[in-house]
Amino acid sequence: MNNQNTSHILMIRPAHFTYNEQTAVNNAFQVAGQQEAAQEKAVQEFDNFVQLLRDNDVDVTVVNDTKEPHTPDSIFPNNWISFHESGKLFLYPMYAENRRKERKQHVLDELNKKFKFSKTIDLTHFEKDNKFLEGTGSMVLDREFKIAYACLSPRTDKKVVMQFAKESGYEPVLFHATDAKGQPIYHTNVMMCVADYYVVVCLESIKSVAEKSEVIATINGTEKEVVIITLDQTAHFAGNMLQVENTKGEKLLIMSTQAYNSLTTDQLDALENYNRIIHADLNTIETNGGGSARCMLAEIFAPAQ
Repeated sequence: MNNQNTSHILMIRPAHFTYNEQTAVNNAFQVAGQQEAAQEKAVQEFDNFVQLLRDNDVDVTVVNDTKEPHTPDSIFPNNWISFHESGKLFLYPMYAENRRKERKQHVLDELNKKFKFSKTIDLTHFEKDNKFLEGTGSMVLDREFKIAYACLSPRTDKKVVMQFAKESGYEPVLFHATDAKGQPIYHTNVMMCVADYYVVVCLESIKSVAEKSEVIATINGTEKEVVIITLDQTAHFAGNMLQVENTKGEKLLIMSTQAYNSLTTDQLDALENYNRIIHADLNTIETNGGGSARCMLAEIFAPAQ
């Protein structure tokens, strides 16, 4: 049986965090002109977030980013790498050229000191064909049932999802999702979160009745409770959450303070029925980077060294 949660998290401390124009073309969550002291503020938010996780007994491996090459989005490592209980490590093709440089050897070297990886599966060659799949941003994994939910977008290509599925044994569930303005949602993990006994999902973002029915039927097949969020809540990163299990065996749901504040009492009650919620203020990171708490956390599923 595969575990849905891990207590081991990789986080990359930014060296030069800024608004990234190369990703803004299809990330509607980014806001230009909010860059005043972005690096200093982002580092402060990052350090506070790491401290919050460690205070709650989550094992965080922090690797410092390097100034060169300049990687403004390095704070979101879950887009270029994913780790699996089988010991497999996947490397992913990235849409923005400056994000491809995030795949830095020193990050892998640090991880290899603590964890054992049996095999690397490199999907980055798809970049040559302009086909992309940005890790657990593009796919939300139900690790227990081996289902990969993916909303197709310029950053999530069907062909690459099928290749991931072939290599990993996951069953893909593909659909299209759009925001309140009708723009494609760039990453599945901003509108969906799969936990052990529940799934948080913005169903109104899935316009196709057939696709929506398939997503609901798939979730129902796993017998997980569906907690529905709105498009407005999605715009406040309410879908961008991650459930972890800390080193004491306690389940925690991690999100940003903005996401937490957007939820209703009923939604919070539903979620807290299963786990404690912890949240951190990530306002600078969310505004400039267009990603939130989930994007900053790369879960490590691999045996320890």
